[in-house]
Amino acid sequence: MKLGLIGVGLIGGSAAAAWRAGGIRQVIGYDRDAQALRRAHAHGLIDTVAASAAEVARAADLVLLAVPVLALPEVLREIAPALPAQTLVTDVGSTKVSVIEAARAALGAAFARFVPAHPIAGRELPGVDHADPQLFAGKLVITTPVAETDRAACARVEHLWISAGARIVPMDPHEHDRVFAAVSHLPHLLAFALVAAIAAEPDGAHKLGFAGAGFRDFTRIAASSPEVWRDICIANRTALSAELRRYRALLDHLQAAVDGADAPLLERTFAAAAAARRQLTTWEGE
Repeated sequence: MKLGLIGVGLIGGSAAAAWRAGGIRQVIGYDRDAQALRRAHAHGLIDTVAASAAEVARAADLVLLAVPVLALPEVLREIAPALPAQTLVTDVGSTKVSVIEAARAALGAAFARFVPAHPIAGRELPGVDHADPQLFAGKLVITTPVAETDRAACARVEHLWISAGARIVPMDPHEHDRVFAAVSHLPHLLAFALVAAIAAEPDGAHKLGFAGAGFRDFTRIAASSPEVWRDICIANRTALSAELRRYRALLDHLQAAVDGADAPLLERTFAAAAAARRQLTTWEGE
């Protein structure tokens, strides 16, 4: 099977490397960043460099879209006329409803061969130089097929993720976006916000110089790709806004508790959070 990779960053490069164990024999790649494309080729992540997304689509048995989610509609429109009749298309976007809508609008009859997917894996440092074929080992991949999705196409894509060591969890796309607004998109927004707030203070650099393990753990994801997370926040803004409003309401209560030295409220909130986090540790098997 020949893979066409559009977007040769961390996730796309890692998937291309990992999927070779699942039957991918050749990878043709394209990225709007020519330097990233050259590095991907130098690292052996792609075998052939393409001049456009359409060129990738024409040559591939499977097209993997690994670009920021707001770039997907344009890419989908570009590849649609070039797709051979049997070529499959999948993505790795962190939002699914908007991606599915864009694919349905762009692909026409080929939409049945579009398999929406979201690997729950990554690193705080973006870019193809950090690609790793082991990135998905032991991780979840959420697939969000809809009524029109060809089941054989879905099975072929899921097989590739399984060959990379991942575990597949099917999910409704709306439920996906609601859940990941809470457990992924909001935490990234908060990490970016906290680091930005401190860095903008007159003595921000001085304060950050004393950051310990707790701060570094909490804000690790603030080193992630700003472009990727900008797009995710906008694409999933309805669900993310609802989570952000709930979080702001709790912060207002905590502000009042701190200002009023309300120790019982602080302790109750912290105890509930600690119990939930310890239970999460049990689920993860840490």
